[in-house]
Amino acid sequence: MIFKKFKETLSRYKLLEKGDKVLIAYSGGLDSTALLALFLKLQEEMLLGLSIAHFNHKLRPRAEEDEQFVREVAHKYDLPLFVGSEDVRGYARTHRLNIEEAGRELRYDFLKKIAAEVDATKIATGHTMTDQAETFLMRLLRGSGPRGLGSISAQVEGIIIRPLIQIERKDIEAFLKSQDLAYRIDESNFDLCFLRNRIRLELIPYLQKNFEPKIIPLLSRVASLLEEEDNLLEEIGREKFRLGIQEKNNQLFLDVKFLRSLHPALARRCVRNFISELKGDLRGISFADVESILKLNEGKEHQLGKGLVLQRERGLIFLKEENPSKVEYAKFWNGESTLEIKELELQFIGKKMRKEDALPFEFNDERRAFLDWKKLEFPVLVRSRQKGDRYQPLGAPGQKKLKEIMRAKGIPVSERERRPVFLSEGKIIWILGLPVSEKFKINHKTTEIFCIEKL
Repeated sequence: MIFKKFKETLSRYKLLEKGDKVLIAYSGGLDSTALLALFLKLQEEMLLGLSIAHFNHKLRPRAEEDEQFVREVAHKYDLPLFVGSEDVRGYARTHRLNIEEAGRELRYDFLKKIAAEVDATKIATGHTMTDQAETFLMRLLRGSGPRGLGSISAQVEGIIIRPLIQIERKDIEAFLKSQDLAYRIDESNFDLCFLRNRIRLELIPYLQKNFEPKIIPLLSRVASLLEEEDNLLEEIGREKFRLGIQEKNNQLFLDVKFLRSLHPALARRCVRNFISELKGDLRGISFADVESILKLNEGKEHQLGKGLVLQRERGLIFLKEENPSKVEYAKFWNGESTLEIKELELQFIGKKMRKEDALPFEFNDERRAFLDWKKLEFPVLVRSRQKGDRYQPLGAPGQKKLKEIMRAKGIPVSERERRPVFLSEGKIIWILGLPVSEKFKINHKTTEIFCIEKL
């Protein structure tokens, strides 16, 4: 029964094609164990290439045991395994995120980079219908709008797929029991300090008992309907946004008169699209922020976050550019000695290694870069950012201006001059805090790797 639902979901949302290379996000827990078992069952029929990736958050005492369990499962099924880990707590502090948000962000960064490395066409995660219902209630309690309540999508960015999204967790439990499949239990799932756990362990059982036994599929259906309607409104909103946006000297402006001619629902979407263009995402942006910008008076400003201030002048809203002092430097580096950039008080080390010795890769754009050694020419040039700098980030379809990439990544204006640019034969290979260049990435032909790491 569950295998049938699994295939129906793949077909309904067009999540998979014959011959796809699928990277399975595998924690060793209940949902991801079922996901792996179902893909193994489908592998021969769809001619799939399977590999698994495990991100160790290192937040729990049994995290190392979970990782060992994952390694044993990978060995049992003879599947390629990629393991990564990061300092989730440190990342959360630095980026002012809660632990769950920080872990999710680092986990997806890891999955995307591994997928690029192994040329995977899909990344499969174990989100279920139950997860979708829990997320709906969490966001409802936080006052989310239609986009947030749309909850968890079956497909994201064309590469992340969620084939279990139409299956309840209770059915997954029954499936694993029938197949006698072992899985790990995350003890933090029972900690009532977390809102999601209180919803899972207290609120949903209460609703099922006292109001509606089928509350999970009902909430999932509502979430799906909201997602479909939100997608339509977003498409209309983007069309309106393009009419109300102006660009001068590589700077974006939003026309206030046009904005106020729109229905409030579309005006809010235009503002959100504008912020997303400037910041790269909408993290930390509240309903109050959007309303404040809609009501912004002539000559006034609104602070959205560190290094991001919107200003209104002459009927236009735009990003107020700070003018950090320009730091000029240029150094040639042989990749062997320690690189010291005194102007920034930064140090880097380089290390050449065989690809097999480098596994698993611990990706972190804020600290290190992994590059194909044979594509590099030494000495490399390390210099300050220059006007007109362009390159093609890992996974991007083409070259973009460095200024635009930094803006999309949400790097504050005040920080952009503190990001050294690494070049080989005049071509950018890496900028601290950004992905490596697509042209110098590691792929299946790579035999030797050069790692640059900030001390």
